[in-house]
Amino acid sequence: MVLNRYNEFRKHIASNYSATTQEMVDRAILFAEERMVGMTRYDGSPMLDHDIGVARIVAEEIGLGRNSIVGAIIHDVVRIAVQEHPDEIDTLTAIVDKEFGKEVLGITLALSKISNIKLKRSKEQASDFRDMIVSYSEDPRVILIKLADRLEVMRTLDIFPEKKRLAKSWESLNLYAEIAHKLGLYSIKSALEDLSLKYIEPEAYNDIVYQLKESEAERMAFIEEFIAPVRKLLDGDGIDYHIKSRTKSVFSIYQKMKKQKVDFKGVYDIFALRIIIDCPPEQEKRLCWTVFSHVTSLYVPNPKRMRDWISIPKSNGYESLHATVMTPAGRWVEVQIRTERMDEVAERGIAAHWRYKGVKQGGMGAEEWLGRLRELLEDTTSESIAHRFEAKPSAGEIFVFTPSGDIRKLPEGATVLDFAFDIHTSLGAICVGGKVGGKVVPIKEPLKNGDICEVLTRKDQTPKADWLNFCVTQRARNKIRAYLREEQQKHARLGREELERKIKNWKLDVSIDEAVAYLCKYFKIKRGNELYVAIADQKIEISQIKEILNHWISGEADEERRQAAADVEERKLRLREEREEQQPARSTDALVIDERINNIEYKLGRCCNPIKGDDIFGFVTINSGITIHRSDCPNARRMRERYPYRVMEARWREGAEGAFRITVGITSADIPGLATTIMDTASKELKLSVRGINYKPKGDGTATAQLTVEVPSAAVVDMLLHSLRRIKGIKNVYRTN
Repeated sequence: MVLNRYNEFRKHIASNYSATTQEMVDRAILFAEERMVGMTRYDGSPMLDHDIGVARIVAEEIGLGRNSIVGAIIHDVVRIAVQEHPDEIDTLTAIVDKEFGKEVLGITLALSKISNIKLKRSKEQASDFRDMIVSYSEDPRVILIKLADRLEVMRTLDIFPEKKRLAKSWESLNLYAEIAHKLGLYSIKSALEDLSLKYIEPEAYNDIVYQLKESEAERMAFIEEFIAPVRKLLDGDGIDYHIKSRTKSVFSIYQKMKKQKVDFKGVYDIFALRIIIDCPPEQEKRLCWTVFSHVTSLYVPNPKRMRDWISIPKSNGYESLHATVMTPAGRWVEVQIRTERMDEVAERGIAAHWRYKGVKQGGMGAEEWLGRLRELLEDTTSESIAHRFEAKPSAGEIFVFTPSGDIRKLPEGATVLDFAFDIHTSLGAICVGGKVGGKVVPIKEPLKNGDICEVLTRKDQTPKADWLNFCVTQRARNKIRAYLREEQQKHARLGREELERKIKNWKLDVSIDEAVAYLCKYFKIKRGNELYVAIADQKIEISQIKEILNHWISGEADEERRQAAADVEERKLRLREEREEQQPARSTDALVIDERINNIEYKLGRCCNPIKGDDIFGFVTINSGITIHRSDCPNARRMRERYPYRVMEARWREGAEGAFRITVGITSADIPGLATTIMDTASKELKLSVRGINYKPKGDGTATAQLTVEVPSAAVVDMLLHSLRRIKGIKNVYRTN
């Protein structure tokens, strides 16, 4: 009975696949039916209906092979076992392995991992969620089956409760449609977008569908009337061509209406005509412009809507001439003119562009992985796609969740402590461990992709120097170092105060500076600060210091005392001379950089170019007043060691404003149009003022670039670096000053 229920699907398998495949598909149906007996969907239909629906999309619309189809049929069997019966999973996986093979088992386990992701409706984190979905798909077939699974859900969404409809629609629009787009699965992308809109904005969706249906007959008649004179001119020139028309998807029309603030009739390109020329490469530009001149001689063009992506192709390799023209009746029509080669690149996306240009990509992250997979989709017969694809997606990255569902992207090998610091500095500082999968783990426990981690804290916990031995993220390491430096300075102040107090109480005939100079020499310590810290940490006993100083003052070490006194006097004289020349006079309080940064009397160091948000300090120069430097300035260590008395604390006032010029270094693959994409990301996406870009191809398929922009703060620099790293082809981004 169960086989008869899915007879239509079985007929398709019998007509298009081998007898072996047909037999395995039947076994998979019976296997799934046996283990999901009594399980139903929201409308009471068998759960297996969904799995067969997914398998049909996999076989009929995507065209994958036997293992993919079988994996789709039984994927819910494995998912339910993982979620609800973990104690039985070992037995089940052994059966699946024996009955259907390791590849089917791997596919189903990966699909269950994706199903277990607790997706959060967050526009800001949508990109990380997409990358995580891809990271579970080391076998490329997994992501394709997951797209088929989501498409089947959206096609039957009416049976779901309203709350679930909205959640599934948001996920489909912001996550799965984007992945389908990157793979070049444009029909699946459009279907997911349209179906999502149907539930998110039902009134707008129904109105557009109604107007498209009402205008369909009139639209087809208009197209025939429009192209007749165009055909006549092209045939007269002997051009080999064909014409295609396409109507925009409902979602695309909705986006146009919303962006341009117009109604349905105000959208120029409800439909577009494509004139596709078949010609040798050397004649492409000439013939495209010839066709363009014919179209614009017959109809009045709109210069503002003309797009020339032949002279300067888009960064993704797209080439075409677009002209929006008006008919004598006052109706606008978009005409796209391209060659067969250009049309293939347009349809297949960036992967086809790589193939034409011979560009080789290495070190694949999620973006490159999807692009490579798109290229391999040209050969999806049988299971060859999986065997030809060996690279792991999102290499070097893991995705970890907070208990509330927020996602954090971390480097591979990141620990619980890295995760805590990534959430917030104050959380990392008091972290004592974590709880992963219900088990308490230490702070140095490495996290795995998909872990849900709860950070455990204790109020009396403080960062330790040995934390630097197992932290891998730069953020955590910087915060730990900053805390240790602050603690050292605090200990130094306490140690000096204690030494001063004791010398005063002992009524010794010696100044604090003389005592410090002698004690440093006695203990073979280079700097006074180190002596103070040793006193505060009780590594040097106060009683021992009293004995040493008494011995020294008693005359048993007169020569040493005279030398120490001379050293102190020389230092005081040098310090006095320098201070007389310093303007303005320094304060012992922290220097606060106020909100009028562009008009301050202090200078910002050119060696490190500090900006708001950077850890900073002030340095009193002899002739130029106070210069502000970053704490990690290349010259910071030298200044602090040689001139500690000229270093003063500084910080930015909370409301400080200003424009700081910074330069970002970039290494990337040499891709046409990449420089434009980089500038668009900085200027259009982040609204930054771009001051210049220097893009240099290296001749080996790679390139370097220097991007100079103005930013208001260090936080914006972090946003810029994050956005640039997501551009396809970019390998590394870093701040140079």
